[in-house]
Amino acid sequence: MSEDNAVPAQEVTLNAMPTVDDVIEAMKDVIDPELMVNVVDLGLVYGVNIDDEGNVTIDMTLTSPTCPLTDRLEYDTQMVLEGIVKSVTINWVWLPPWGLERITDDGRAQLQAIGFNV
Repeated sequence: MSEDNAVPAQEVTLNAMPTVDDVIEAMKDVIDPELMVNVVDLGLVYGVNIDDEGNVTIDMTLTSPTCPLTDRLEYDTQMVLEGIVKSVTINWVWLPPWGLERITDDGRAQLQAIGFNV
């Protein structure tokens, strides 16, 4: 898969310009299918950039560069941001590498609830 994977833009008329907080909050509904914790609390979202037209680029990583779930996460991201942003591009990044220190306190509590020792 290429580094930049643009999800096809939809014809969306935004009522208000989305904020980074709007995007981050919506991304909490994107669940990592293997760990069953959202990508925000796992620390997979490295950055969000919104242009003047409401197009968003998300710098995101995975727990492993060999993870086969990029298509699923791209689809779920498109679904949760539909109607909030005009278009979504995920920029898959690998530096800095993801590590356990990136998991939020909420993410740790969720992982501990399902039996992980983090």
